[in-house]
Amino acid sequence: MKNYAIIADSGCDISVEDEKKYGIDIMPFDITLGNEEFRERVDISGEEFIKKLCETEELAKTAQITEFRFREKFDEYVEKGVKDVIVVLINGAGSGTYMNAVNTVNNMKEEGKTGQTEFHIFDSHTYSLGYGYPIVEAAKKLEAGQEMSMVLAYLEDWFDCLECYLLLFNLRHARKSGRIKAAAAVMGELMNIKPVIQMIDDETKTVVKPRGEKKAIEAMFDYAMSRAIPKTPLIVVRSAVPELEDQLIDLIKAKTGSAPNMVGITGSVVAANAGTRYVGLFIKGEKRR
Repeated sequence: MKNYAIIADSGCDISVEDEKKYGIDIMPFDITLGNEEFRERVDISGEEFIKKLCETEELAKTAQITEFRFREKFDEYVEKGVKDVIVVLINGAGSGTYMNAVNTVNNMKEEGKTGQTEFHIFDSHTYSLGYGYPIVEAAKKLEAGQEMSMVLAYLEDWFDCLECYLLLFNLRHARKSGRIKAAAAVMGELMNIKPVIQMIDDETKTVVKPRGEKKAIEAMFDYAMSRAIPKTPLIVVRSAVPELEDQLIDLIKAKTGSAPNMVGITGSVVAANAGTRYVGLFIKGEKRR
């Protein structure tokens, strides 16, 4: 039996294959879309959710994971006597999930209910595979016998450097969710502007405003690579525009000589704000904390 565990929320968008292979314990978000309610990864997959979103004008809503659910989960590992539990969660600036986990552990400590278990809780400061990728890498490192302290340092360094870039091909969801002001979104659509959105910690801003889809892909890649530490991982998140996503992947291969380190499809969290026509690129930039 492993003397450690890794817990994540379903916003990490880790593949089912990696989830099972590395024994990652993923807690699902609850999603509401119109009159339907789902538990992500349990009732609906990322692909199925994207398909539903394509067929409706409704905006999806996600509910944070509560302290009650964290308490149930954390108690399980304490009862099993697991020594170290790594908990990696969605950006605390956009969800109360991280603070709910922190509060749960603090309450358990006050009650003397953590036993011999130590909880290592990370605010990923990001979304989707931006924290899904390092979770899988952490699991690989632990399976290979790397010391817990080194794996924790790896995760901390990753989240201190991570940058996210979203290229939006359709601005409807971003306008409705408030990510882009309505007037700017309408003007962008009229002028065929495909904005590149930079998301770092709790700051979201448009960094490039190219016109046309092909130029936009090249512009996002060039901007991101101008900030990326050379020879560090590149992660691509897909939505529902495979031909454009493939263009980005092909561009990465052509410019760097290798494929992205991870490619996966988004789930509900990013799609609820960005819609179904976008591509995401995660890089490791300069350390900021």
